[in-house]
Formats: sequence, structure tokens, C-alpha cells
Amino acid sequence: MSLWSIVSHMPPEEFSSLFTEFPRSLRCLLAEWLENQPWEFINGSDAFCTSVASGMLSAMLEKLRSVAGSDGQQCQILQQVSGIENTYRRDPLLLVAVVKSILEGEKAAVLKRDHHLPLSFHRRQEELKFALGLQRLQHRVREIQALRDGPAASLQPNMRDSQPKTEAKPSESELPTLILEAVKELEVAKQQILKRIQIWKRQQQLAGNGAIFEENLAPLQKRCESLVEVYFQLHQQVMAASAELGPELLPRLQERFNEVLSSLVKSSFLVEKQPPQVLKTQTKFQASVRFLLGPQLLTASAKPYMVRADMVTEKQARELALSAYGNTLSESTGEIMHNVVALETNPTNGTCCANFKNVLLKKIKRCERKGSESVTEEKCAVLFSTTVALTPGNLSVHLQVLSLPIVVIVHGNQDNNAKATVLWDNAFSEIDRVPFVVAERVPWEKMCDTLNLKFMAEVQTTKGLLKEHYFFLAQKIFNDHSASLEDFQSRSVSWAQFNKEILPGRGFTFWQWFDGVLDLTKRCLKSYWSDRLIIGFISKQYVCKLLSTEPDGTFLLRFSDSEIGGVTIAHVIRGKDGSSQVENIQPFSAKDLSIRSLGDRIRDLGQLRNLYPNTPKDQAFGSHYNKEQTGKDGRGYVSTAIKMTVESERDQQPQSTAGAPPEAPQAPMFSVPVLQPELHPESLRSVISPVCPPAPFCPQPVPTGYPTGESSINMMVSNNLESSFPSTSPMLSPSLGMDPALPHCQGLAFRNPLPFMPNQYLGTGETSQLMPGGPSPEPQDEEMPELPPFPPMDPPLQSSPRWMPPSMELPPGSDFDQFLTEMSLEGPALCPPAFTPPLQRSGYPSPNASCWGLGEPRWDDSVRPGHA
Repeated sequence: MSLWSIVSHMPPEEFSSLFTEFPRSLRCLLAEWLENQPWEFINGSDAFCTSVASGMLSAMLEKLRSVAGSDGQQCQILQQVSGIENTYRRDPLLLVAVVKSILEGEKAAVLKRDHHLPLSFHRRQEELKFALGLQRLQHRVREIQALRDGPAASLQPNMRDSQPKTEAKPSESELPTLILEAVKELEVAKQQILKRIQIWKRQQQLAGNGAIFEENLAPLQKRCESLVEVYFQLHQQVMAASAELGPELLPRLQERFNEVLSSLVKSSFLVEKQPPQVLKTQTKFQASVRFLLGPQLLTASAKPYMVRADMVTEKQARELALSAYGNTLSESTGEIMHNVVALETNPTNGTCCANFKNVLLKKIKRCERKGSESVTEEKCAVLFSTTVALTPGNLSVHLQVLSLPIVVIVHGNQDNNAKATVLWDNAFSEIDRVPFVVAERVPWEKMCDTLNLKFMAEVQTTKGLLKEHYFFLAQKIFNDHSASLEDFQSRSVSWAQFNKEILPGRGFTFWQWFDGVLDLTKRCLKSYWSDRLIIGFISKQYVCKLLSTEPDGTFLLRFSDSEIGGVTIAHVIRGKDGSSQVENIQPFSAKDLSIRSLGDRIRDLGQLRNLYPNTPKDQAFGSHYNKEQTGKDGRGYVSTAIKMTVESERDQQPQSTAGAPPEAPQAPMFSVPVLQPELHPESLRSVISPVCPPAPFCPQPVPTGYPTGESSINMMVSNNLESSFPSTSPMLSPSLGMDPALPHCQGLAFRNPLPFMPNQYLGTGETSQLMPGGPSPEPQDEEMPELPPFPPMDPPLQSSPRWMPPSMELPPGSDFDQFLTEMSLEGPALCPPAFTPPLQRSGYPSPNASCWGLGEPRWDDSVRPGHA
């Protein structure tokens, strides 16, 4: 964004005083071109400044004439151009002063309104300053050369005159002064390049948190090469003028030249692609380094130059930095595989790089930590080093560069805290710091910018956090619900508050909670957030305040405050008394939303009507609904769908006083496979009638907490029944009941409830008909002790009738005859005759004989009745 793109939308009255000597209409025509000239860096009135100003005037006149040809007011523009030329041709420096004042006034007006200038404007100004400084330096070299060649040129013979003509020799002090000024300007240009390299490194570090980063190093390499080229030209002139400089000045100049070249060479060795800042051992990673001056300075070698990668601790990195990377590494703190790569020059694109493609950190040697510092707060780095020979002179130089700070982990559960360390270091470290010093406490405003940058980068959205979100986050991290938004802006937040101290009443830190929100939004809620359908960062208490006055069915979406990585729906319901109540549905995790999306879940819930404040839910979420499949799919299967329901407290009925307890929510049950031969009940009517009561008959016990309706449990039945009948399972509740309107059996003696075993009712010497492998020992339930025999029960038993249809063949005659003989002894006391069982399925058998049925038992040994 240019300065003019902002100024052109501001009221012209603010700039009326600026255009007294230069027409505003010409400023509009020149627009960005005027900003792309180094007006404000022309300081002085020497020959160089005058020459540059004259060139800029000529370029401006040419630009205006070209624009006038395509403009409707050509005559008026040409008249103004002619006036500009007549006014400033004799003194182009005056034009520089006028344009400089216009640009300064425009910058002041923008700063007053926006408090900052566009970043692109600053970058362009920095480029113009360096380019002008390089031009001045080249001009100095030409001046020195002209000063040295002047006397020699004057000694050339004149063809018309036999006597040679000589000019006055320059003073002895003029040449050294000019050289000293040139060397000083060389050092200034070098500092500009070093500063630009540091800015590039800092931007690369901020890119780790999601900032925009211009990775292209070609412009920076061009700068370095241009300055080195001028360096050699100036150095050549100085060495040629060594006699005029004297024995004292020349060594000092030579030392300054060496320092300039050394700084440029060492600073141009950069990590172009950083290794992962959270690095897990035994995991491959990639990295690359680039030598910007390599194509220009590297001496051709029979063997390629090799670059080595070593792991260093924070202490080792600090020692290297304090020695200006003059010392060599004595010991690596970690074992890295495939850590030596050739430094290769590519003549096609003019780059010199070493690419590490399959590097692996095999192990890490931990150093002593400070105080309560954990392993995820320990920072180290990768040191890339090489030794090269440079031209001219075949000078040997040792190059070293550190990567950004790295946190090494050995397990995935350390990743979250390691990312917090990296985030804090990337956001709040200073340029050219001592490795890896970072502030322990930072302003809350900077923390807000960091969280917003990270959120937008991770979620990949253009919709960032709002001031209301910052207010909620401040309340959470400071545990202060009484301060205002302005109060938080003046506070500072510490590293301990960010990721060391557990939030009150929670089991996690602020960063762990925020990172869970990042992950959930990135994986499942990106489109909802980008459409501003999720308020997200808002407390449950404030939600109640917002929704308390809204109509029934109004809802909003917020991130769970008590769980990591959850989003919940808060909605308004009306009680029977007409009072308003806000309910929060159990939070959905990323796993939940991968099963059924948030939009489809909202569509499933009929009690949700309007998204806060008053947007109909189908209008808000309609584009996020997935199309429901109907009919059969391509393979001929009927399609199915998962629907979500929510039972509010007002919809839950109290315990029934007229019969069985209310049915509990359906829970997943296990099923025991039953293999039963076919047997019709009509064929057993005459046989079973002395045994069974008329329908309805004695109820069975039902398990507490499970549905009282049909379940998927099928109970197995033995083929040899003895005189005592066990209870169905120790899993079943001993608290029994039935409808008082139904008749009940009198005198039926209930035995102790025992675990049902398949061999329990087999006679001696008989073999159990089991699945291969035989039965395993039945697990004993220590929480269900055996009960004494129940006396005959006069009160009604609370349950509903249960019956397993007798679809089995008759057992062997001798066993069944014995069974009938035993039953006939108690028959009159047990039940009245003539009972035909109804064809009714049940998951729980009745405790009487008719419920058990007859036939060959078939057991799946992996599942037992009453035991999951």
C-alpha cells in the first residue's frame, strides 16, 4: 500500500497548505511515482546531490508529459509542466526541498490519523536509501580515480605544442580525505545490509507464529553482491594510492576493509529453511542453508565444500555468539544422523545452498536446567558450519550460523508445552539478542497480537479475534472478572501465567486450553468461524446474561471453558412456570464433530430456532448442512443416518408411582447367541400345563439402570433342570415388583441367586455342549453377596411379564420324565393347570420353569448371561 492510496481518500482541505509551490493536480498524476524517488535522502548541495536532483527533475518532466498525452486536460497539464521546468531547471535542489516538504506533510497527516504508516512504504524507503548510498559510493570511487589519474592525464603531449602542458598537482591532503569519506560511506552501506539481514531473520522467526514473511533472498543477495563489487573497486584504488596515504594510514584502512568484508561474508551465510522448532527424537526433518556471496566469492575447488549440522545447547550457543562465531564447537549435545551435506552452487539461478533432506536426531543429551524449568522449556539449536576459500587471495573463512531455538521432545504428550515455549520465544525475542534470552513478562497488548496472529495462521482464516474476545481471554489468564477492558490494556502477563500456572478450578494452563481451541477450530470449525457463526470466546456467565431476555429457542456457540478442545451450544428454554432458563449442551470434541458435523447437529435439534441475536438457524447454518442420503446406495443397501437428540431437564419425568420405574436411556447391550431347535407351543400344552401358571404369570427381576423394555440380551438355558431354579444373574437387581392388577404365584420358593453356569444342571458324567475351548471360570461379583432364601412374597412383584418362546426340541425322555415327576410332587401348590404361553420375546427370562425352556445348550464362552 502506497502513501498516496491513503492520502487520496482524506479530505483535500488538510493538505491545502502543502501545494502552494507545487500543483496538487500534478501530485495526483504522479501518485506513487513521486514516493518511489529518494527525495528525502538527498541532503547537501555537492556535485553528487545536484547531479541526482537534476536527473530526478528530468524524469519527472518526462513522466508528466507521458501522462498528459492520455489525459483530457492535456493543454493545462503541459502548461504546468512547462512552469515546473522553467522554475526548477536552474536549481533542481529547490524542487527536492519542495517535494520533500509535501511528502513529510502527508506522512504527518497519516500518522496523526492511523498512528502508523504502511509497512510497504517503510520497506520501499529503506530500499531507496540503500540504492542512493550505493550510488554515492560509486561516485566517490570515480572521484578518487579521477584525482589519481589527473596529473598523469595532464602530462599527455600536445600535438600542436612541443612543450608539455602541466596542471596544478592536487594537494597532498585531498586524496586521503576523499578515501576516508569513501570508506566511511562503505561502512554505512555495510551496516544497512547487516540490518536488513537481521530484519529478514526476525521476520523469519515471526513467521513461525504465523506472520507474513517474504522468503525471497534474491534482492538481499543482489545488495550484497553490489556492495562487494564496489568494495573491491574502492580497495583497488586505495592500494594504488598507498604511497600518498603513508605508512600510518594505510594499515588502518586495510584493517577497516578486512572488517567490512568479513562481516559481509559471515552475515551472508543464512538458514534459508529452518528445522522444526519442536523436534521429536527419532524423527526425520529437513533444513537448508544459503551462502549469498558464494556464487561471487567461492574459489573453485576439486572437492566440494561440506556443511555440517550439530546440536548445541543454549549455553554453547551463547558462547559462540559472544565470540562472534569465531570459536569452533567442541562437543555436540545430540547425535544427528546424515548431518554432512555438500555446499553446491547452481549457476542457473545463481544460488549457493546446502540442502539437508533426511536428517534425524537420534538422541539428545540434556543439560542442567534452571530452577523449576521443565524439559519443554529447555532451548537448543542446530549449528551449521563450514570452511571455504574465497577469492581473491584464496582466503580461508570459517562460516557458522545458528538455527532458531528448538525444543527437543521425546514423546508426543510434550508437544503442547513445547509449542508454548517456541511461541513465546518467537513473539517476544529481540533482534540480535544473546541466545536465547527472552523477556519473562510482556505487555498484554503484545500478547493479544500474538494470540490473534497464531489463531489466524493456524485456522487459516482472515477473521481474527475481536476486542470482546481479548476481554474474555484477559479475564481467564488474569483470573480477574472485575477489571474493565481498559484496565487490562495496561497490564503485563508473565510466562508463568501463560503456561506454568494451572487455571483456578481447572487441570490445565491457559495455553493448553487455547491450543485446544486452535486445534478444534482448525479441524472442524474453520468455515463456521469465518462466517462469524461462533462467538467462541465468551464466559458461561455472560452467555446467561445475553440470553436471559431472548425468546425460547435462541442459541449461540461458545468454546467450552472447562474442557480442552470443546464447543458447546447454549440455548434458551422456558420452564412450565414460564421462567427463562439457559442450558449448555455437553461440549462437542473434534471426534464428536467428525462423526456428525456441527451444522447437522444444530439441524437435528428442533428446540434451536434462532442464532443470537435473531438469525433463523436455517438461514445461518443452511450452507453448512450436509445432504441427507435417502433410498439405496450403489450397492443396494438402504442408507442410514445418525441423529442427535438432547433431553432437557424439564422433559425428564419423575419416578412413576403407578408401576415400573421410568425407562432409562437406551444403553448398548451385549447379546448371547442362542441355537434353539424348532418347537411349537401347541405341542407342549399338555406337557407344560401342570408346571406353569396361567398368563399373566410371575414376573422376573429387571436390572436397575437399564431399559425395562425389550433388550438385546438372550439368556441361555440348560437342558437338564433340577428341582431348584436359580436367579437369572447376579447382575439383576433383587428388588422385584409387578403390576398389582396381575395375579401372582403363591408358595413359590425362590432360591439363592447364584451365577448361572452351563454345567450346573448337568448330571454326573455328562458333557457340556459348549463352543470349542470349553467354559472359562465365571467371574465372581464381590459386590453381590449371596442372599438367603426369600419367603413366600405376599406383596406384588413390580415388573412386566417376560417370556422366551419355546422353540426347542424335547430333551431325552428319561430326563424329562424325572423333571415331570419332581414337578408333579409340588404341582398343585405351584400353579393352576392348563397354561398356554404367549409368543413373546424378552431380553430377561422369568424365574419360573416355563421361562427357561428346554433344549441343547450352545454357549459362546466369550460372553455370559449377566456379564459383559
